[in-house]
Amino acid sequence: MNRPLVALAAGQPEVEQALDELNRQLHLPRVLPGGGDSELLLVLTSERLELRQNGVAGQGPVFVDFVSGRLAHRRLYGDGRAQPLARAIGLKKGRNPQVLDATAGLGRDAFVLATLGCELVMLERSPVIAALLRNGLERALADDQTAQVVRRMQLHCGDAIDYLNGLDHSQKPQVIYMDPMYPHRKKSALVKKEMRLFRRLVGEDADSAELLSAARRHARHRVVVKRPAGAAWVGDEKPAMEIKSPNTRYDVYVNSGLGS
Repeated sequence: MNRPLVALAAGQPEVEQALDELNRQLHLPRVLPGGGDSELLLVLTSERLELRQNGVAGQGPVFVDFVSGRLAHRRLYGDGRAQPLARAIGLKKGRNPQVLDATAGLGRDAFVLATLGCELVMLERSPVIAALLRNGLERALADDQTAQVVRRMQLHCGDAIDYLNGLDHSQKPQVIYMDPMYPHRKKSALVKKEMRLFRRLVGEDADSAELLSAARRHARHRVVVKRPAGAAWVGDEKPAMEIKSPNTRYDVYVNSGLGS
């Protein structure tokens, strides 16, 4: 029998009922924490939902936290509309474009945009990653300050290309944002760990060029693609402009102006 990639576990007995509800959505094998032969464990504790690498000592879990840590710091002390992401999306004083995040992941960039006033629809095709993100959103609603932000963030689990192709003209988003899997990333151990686990869950984003093509057809005003500094353009498609930071580049494909 093939080794399962992900199994579900309860961190404490009191979360068993909530775990049953989660498993009705995910249909994963159930094991005891630290047990089973799956490569990854999705563990529900009394505090949060987290993804762990099964049987690997010294590896901390992956989870979503919008209330504390670096995202809270960015919400309170970030560079606002002057930061490269905001400029690429087209934020200006009095202008908050509606954004469809086609590759939501753990929702970090979406959260930054929501703190600046954007309304977002987030798409994540991995049910496991979407479950982590949904859990983070739900927990953030319990914090008064963060709740104001995450109420601007709507999450859907599904394939972004199918979603875009199902939109009619009136539903087209103003801006579509893409952050496909980086080919290589020299970052912190935390990011390396997340990318390693994400590659096991979703692969290498081999359809990034197809997604960009669909996004350019369906965005009303622009498509923004996040890339590592020095990386090739997705699908070898040259953008209308590039906005750069030391380690990251935002490729901007313009269909029409956002207006004033």
